Amino acid sequence: MSLSVSPCFDRALWDSTVNQLGGHPQQLWGWGQTKAAHGWSADRVLVAEDGVVVGAAQIVVRPLPLPLRNLAYIPRGPQTAEGRGIEVLEAIAGYVREAHHSVALSIEPDWDAASDVVQALPAAGWKESANTILIGRTLILDLRRTEDELLADMTKKHRQYVRKSGREGLSIRRVVRSELGACLDVYRLTAERAGFGIHADAYYLDIFDNLGDASPVYAAFQGDDVVAFLWISATDATSFELYGGMTEEGERLRANYALKWFAIQEMKARGVARYDFNGLLNDGVSRFKMGWAQHEDQLAGTWDLPLSPFYPVFSRALPVAKRGMQLARRQAARAVGAVRRVRA
Repeated sequence: MSLSVSPCFDRALWDSTVNQLGGHPQQLWGWGQTKAAHGWSADRVLVAEDGVVVGAAQIVVRPLPLPLRNLAYIPRGPQTAEGRGIEVLEAIAGYVREAHHSVALSIEPDWDAASDVVQALPAAGWKESANTILIGRTLILDLRRTEDELLADMTKKHRQYVRKSGREGLSIRRVVRSELGACLDVYRLTAERAGFGIHADAYYLDIFDNLGDASPVYAAFQGDDVVAFLWISATDATSFELYGGMTEEGERLRANYALKWFAIQEMKARGVARYDFNGLLNDGVSRFKMGWAQHEDQLAGTWDLPLSPFYPVFSRALPVAKRGMQLARRQAARAVGAVRRVRA
């Protein structure tokens, strides 16, 4: 029997389906709701066989200049029943072709790169792409292990700094909305030091409001001052680091060690099975991440299914457009930071 694809307009049904299928937090309703308020649109579809749901995908769609029309993108999805990945993707691709007339369907699924479904993608017409949004090389902790096992898997230096920073008199707790501005101030300073671009505050406030309990923010306080923060999103299956930052004082106190361990413990206490550090590069932040375990994980990466004869134009133009957007964000972040320093 062929698979049916139908849009879902019920938030509770959607999020429960994502959790039942072991989905990723970037597939939760609130994440799509946020993207829809900032230049994308969100389309959530259930894939069923004989009335039984075997897959689901939150598709976010970005308008593009004619004749490209738009890009359809599934962040860390779809989520599917065991062994149904290729069938579900085929059904979703047919839906996207008819409903959105997209230049391509791009996916970055939460699947191991060595899995059977990823190995089958080329034969199904998918092309591996270098136009990455979410990095496939990452570190994922198995939170079903004991805390002693997790500690033992760290480097000796990380265990020492977790314990040392925990004795620095820092207060570490979950942040309430009125304290989020202080965290964003730290994030802005971090972005200026590291040279990366960030969104306007409204984007992060929308994430906080739209995801609610599925996106806690934790911070290390020295007195009343935030010296480090870590922003998480989570489903029942997976916790995923979104953002983080630290002041110079936080760096001196190595607050990020105690803070991250606190977040890991919190996710473990919630019963979440996995903790994803959200990407590894060849930089200092990644070296810090790699000290938390003795392994790496390689997810599927970025795959495109061309849906238009204009796909080659799109694939060449996208990297140029992304570089322009990143430069604009860096310049905007520096400008906002300069204005706030003058006002202070």
